[in-house]
Amino acid sequence: MTRIFNDPSDFAEEALAGFCDVHADLVRQVPGGAVRRRRPIQPKVAVLAGGGSGHYPAFAGLIGTGLADGAVVGNIFTSPSAQQAYAVAKAADSGAGVVFSYGNYAGDVLNFGMASERLAAEGIQVENVLVTDDVASAPPSESGKRRGIAGDFTIFKVMGAAAEAGADLADVVRLGRKANSLTRTIGSAFHGCTFPGAEAPLFTLKDRQMGLGLGIHGEPGLFDTELPPAKELGQELVSRLLAETPAGAGDRIAVILNGLGSTKHEELFVLWLTVAPLLRDAGYTLVMPEVGELVTSLDMSGVSLTITWLDDELEPLWTAPAETPAYRRGNAALQPGGQLAEEASDDAAAPGAFEATEASQGYAANCLAALAAVRDSLRSAEARLGDMDAIAGDGDHGRGMVRGIDAAVAAAEDAVARGAGAGAVLAAAGDAWADKAGGTSGVLWGAGLRAFGEILGNQLVPGPSELAAAVGAFAARITGLGKAEPGDKTMVDALLPFTETFSRLVADSASDAAQTEAAWNEAASAATTAAEATASLRPLKGRARPLAEKSVGTADPGATSLAMIFTVMGPHLAGPACQGEVGGGLGGQAVRQAAGTLS
Repeated sequence: MTRIFNDPSDFAEEALAGFCDVHADLVRQVPGGAVRRRRPIQPKVAVLAGGGSGHYPAFAGLIGTGLADGAVVGNIFTSPSAQQAYAVAKAADSGAGVVFSYGNYAGDVLNFGMASERLAAEGIQVENVLVTDDVASAPPSESGKRRGIAGDFTIFKVMGAAAEAGADLADVVRLGRKANSLTRTIGSAFHGCTFPGAEAPLFTLKDRQMGLGLGIHGEPGLFDTELPPAKELGQELVSRLLAETPAGAGDRIAVILNGLGSTKHEELFVLWLTVAPLLRDAGYTLVMPEVGELVTSLDMSGVSLTITWLDDELEPLWTAPAETPAYRRGNAALQPGGQLAEEASDDAAAPGAFEATEASQGYAANCLAALAAVRDSLRSAEARLGDMDAIAGDGDHGRGMVRGIDAAVAAAEDAVARGAGAGAVLAAAGDAWADKAGGTSGVLWGAGLRAFGEILGNQLVPGPSELAAAVGAFAARITGLGKAEPGDKTMVDALLPFTETFSRLVADSASDAAQTEAAWNEAASAATTAAEATASLRPLKGRARPLAEKSVGTADPGATSLAMIFTVMGPHLAGPACQGEVGGGLGGQAVRQAAGTLS
């Protein structure tokens, strides 16, 4: 259990600040994470590790010579936002390009991808290397769907050493992807981990049982079994990895026996006495093996075994020196003459003025009231949404949604106070939601709210057709980013019924104010029914996919929260009090085009 904290919601930020203070000689904190204290004199590729908090020493603990140039740090078990990734990349870039490397999780892929697009638009070379080492999360035929766990460390180490030696961006990326293709990991959990402030772990196991195939975010194993003696556990782990030996692999391997947070080093050493002989008996030479905690999951009790098959290119990079706050190998002195990095300025540009009509400013207040109602609803449902998510995921959906809506309401309040129109208020709320919530749901809700606001504009109060167009744009942005389809057991299973029902009812009626609210309410009811029906589905997207069977019987938390949100928004966005001057500046063709985006 995590016992030392102040406000649980501030735990990740305070932990990062404390880390940067302790290791101020090596790192400095920047918005979104941390970077090396010193820049290279000559441009070099910036290798940026990233992911949620709770995995120390991954990811910030690996910043330093011979390893990472920076780390993008999200909240606990939650993807960093696109803004965080962008900010860290800007701070770390020295002119030779940047490469993001992270585990293959939907939220990370979305957010780092969006940050990459923004960096590329500014002329910064940028690449992404996804880690897919977990053999338990998908079969070999679908290796691209595998998640990244402790193999992260090997890929970071290879790329960091290559960049330190002066390799260009293309070569660093090639070597990272090569290392990933030759890396396999299998893990086992003995007890679940507990969020700061939580009263119970994300998952539990019976005494003397283990969950084989755990994920880095505390997802339960693929199946539970009796906890065997160390010799049998070692044999299980080794045999599963050697069964996936890459074609043409050599006989020299890097090995990591990794503790997940509360497994003692002495226990790992006992397990090593089985693992090492088995690998040597199989004809392998173990090259500088690592036994300890390199990629953890808060206080989880568990272990993972990682093997990377080396060749003449990868071995020198694996054995190269490194000096970071949490990991040292050999003698990796700071580069001679390295200059102090420029400190980030604390001076923020003054917020710009908004151009909006009084009508739109009036409706902006309704948008703020809608967001406040969502905040109250999500806060009351936080624990229930978290429990639903913990069935087959990492249990953070409730907390992530609350973080997102809290940030969205604060940003909307600020925008309203500065005279923003409805579109600008929702765009500001969306950007704040994505930045603070992180994760897949954070980026999707953020992008969706921004799209909704872009259709409303800042001129007039939206009428029924404008509202339908905004709902359509919201749905199109989310489906375009997330790529989910009906039946995948995601928020889309509730979103599309809402969108289709509302658009149909608005089109089929005269749609005065009362009818518009009735249409919204009926659409929200359709979304609620559809969300409840997801209980019978097997997830085909996201972190719950590897544990699909465990989720059957439980509704999807994303679909559930979406239905809740649209239900409480209705009186504020579509009620009679909202319908004053209509026609939010869209021409008829633009309205029809936006409303028909999904057709």
